[in-house]
Amino acid sequence: MIGIFGGSGFYSLLSEAATVEKETPFGKPSSPITIGTIGSKEVAFIARHGLQHEFPPHRIPYRANIYAFKELGVKHIISPTAVGSLKKAIEPGHFMVPDQFVNFTRRDDTFYEERPVTHISSAEPYCPELRALLIETAKQMNLPVHDRGTAVIIEGPRFATKAESQFYRGHDWDIINMTQYPEIVLARELEMCYANISVITDYDTGMKEDPSVKPVSLDNVVRVFSENNEKLKKLIFEVIPKIPEVRTCICSRALEGSRF
Repeated sequence: MIGIFGGSGFYSLLSEAATVEKETPFGKPSSPITIGTIGSKEVAFIARHGLQHEFPPHRIPYRANIYAFKELGVKHIISPTAVGSLKKAIEPGHFMVPDQFVNFTRRDDTFYEERPVTHISSAEPYCPELRALLIETAKQMNLPVHDRGTAVIIEGPRFATKAESQFYRGHDWDIINMTQYPEIVLARELEMCYANISVITDYDTGMKEDPSVKPVSLDNVVRVFSENNEKLKKLIFEVIPKIPEVRTCICSRALEGSRF
């Protein structure tokens, strides 16, 4: 099964969709889980922010969401997010498949708070095989895609100050977001593959060299994301049939040698 974080626009494209409620040791997921098929693949959807967008980024039940996917038998997770750009060349309307992240959140980010003490590797945090499929497919579709980059994950729900944004740019980081972490490490702890598709919606606090570029606003994020939603859905639905049944990536053996 393939897990996807997405809204109602995705559900309508599923065949033979059904909805299930899940309870996990970490509480309920953000939403009921919609399960259906795309081609020969079984797919499960969770609305990350809830069905009515009731969960702000710092209140999303991340552990419950990932654990529920695991209990359903999910092996691969595709995670679309709206992001701000920290570089002029990464333009609103572009896509990015990041390969690194920097975490500035303060969230519960492990399933292993007691024995056995567990230290997973995060050197390559996003699944390299799933990333490659997304990049290859995006290029075949002629989408403007950046095939690598570092995502800065902030706590939210507020947007960054100009000083914070300049700090991130000073480290040559690429995009900024509020929700990729801790999804990514929680998936790795349960040996699931996780890849992100970032939809660039804005330039964060603007561009210093171009005063006409205004700081991010929620209205602008929603508008640009909506304009690219059909392209995003098509990309995901094109990728799903290509995902192999057998995994040879680092994610599938993430717990090997990680425990005392």
